[in-house]
Amino acid sequence: MNILKFFTAGSVDDGKSTLIGRLLYDTDSILADQLEALQNSNRKNDDGTIDLAILTDGLRAEREQGITIDVAYKYFQTEKRKFIIADTPGHIQYTRNMVTGASTANLAIILIDARNGVVEQTIRHSYLVSLLGIKHIVVCINKMDMVDYSETVFDAITNKYKILAKQLNLEDVTYIPVSALKGDNIVQPSANMHWYEGESLLHFLEKVDTDHQETLAQARFPVQWVIRPQTDELHDYRGYAGRVLSGTFKVNDKITVLPSGASSSISKIEFFDNELKEAIAGQSVTIHLKDNIDISRGDSIVNSSALPHDTKLIEADLCWMDSRALDTSLVYLIQHNSKTTKCKIDEILHKVDINTLEKHSAEEFKLNDIGRVILKTAEALSFDIYNENRTNGSAILVDSRTNLTVGALMFRAAVE
Repeated sequence: MNILKFFTAGSVDDGKSTLIGRLLYDTDSILADQLEALQNSNRKNDDGTIDLAILTDGLRAEREQGITIDVAYKYFQTEKRKFIIADTPGHIQYTRNMVTGASTANLAIILIDARNGVVEQTIRHSYLVSLLGIKHIVVCINKMDMVDYSETVFDAITNKYKILAKQLNLEDVTYIPVSALKGDNIVQPSANMHWYEGESLLHFLEKVDTDHQETLAQARFPVQWVIRPQTDELHDYRGYAGRVLSGTFKVNDKITVLPSGASSSISKIEFFDNELKEAIAGQSVTIHLKDNIDISRGDSIVNSSALPHDTKLIEADLCWMDSRALDTSLVYLIQHNSKTTKCKIDEILHKVDINTLEKHSAEEFKLNDIGRVILKTAEALSFDIYNENRTNGSAILVDSRTNLTVGALMFRAAVE
């Protein structure tokens, strides 16, 4: 079974937590003790039914205020697929939390309140989806029960969102009218919307294809550890351990080691006690080369036919995540896969108003600000453009004074 990772986004009170709770409840994915606690809870809907949002509201502040603050991960499966759900906050104050939850997702569910239509927060969330390179988007027009399940309302909202999707280059967008509260079109097709001929949300999630081929040629293997036992029985053993980020490595493939540029070919691939003919993305393996090359943690083994960029000057989108503002005079640490090096923000190109999508000149970044910068690293990074390879096109900034993660980076270009 493959795994679909998706996250929900929407304005406050659009029903994100209720939708996830409904998915879990209607697929019998709730444990007995959770169900008992749910039934005994004093939080009820106006009609007296159970408030399913309790299933994801883990923090006391969330339960007291009825809003989502932290990212809550939930897991369930059907006969066809396993799912990991990230329930992310909708409020602008918690943009960094949403970026964190969405960063590993294959698909985004954007909720729109049928009574309100496309609002500022819809634009903001859609921009973040575009920024993070999430290819599949499901727009759930929620609370259809509160607009009498009107086809006219649904059509008006979808037509308006299509304009926004075109502006943001969102190509694979599916529209589903739902009521998370009543369960319409969440797991089972709704009897209240005969005019809708599409699938329920769960049926769509079970069959959507998230296997993309564009990174297959870009085989990337950041070295995490050099295994050199130097014992009598393993005197000549030299293996490079790590996780295949993208693409496929096969025995006899010609490879290049970056940043040195040394070339060799693969002699053996080990996976625990077994030898493999090939290693695919996501597998943690040990690679052996036919030549003895000086390789250290932080170096990258890549296929020689599709080399990544290798430079110290990078143009990137930055999401600032710290309560202390960005200080362009400060030296930060950049963590790119297994490589850590020093860097400085060389130039702030612009900041984006994520409610209007307008770009403005800026001299600083504050908490939850997003924009584009040029950064200069102490050592060259071997990276791909984020839109082409998310796994090798992203990094984090760390404040060396506090060891806190202060920024998320998406690489957009190598600066010559």
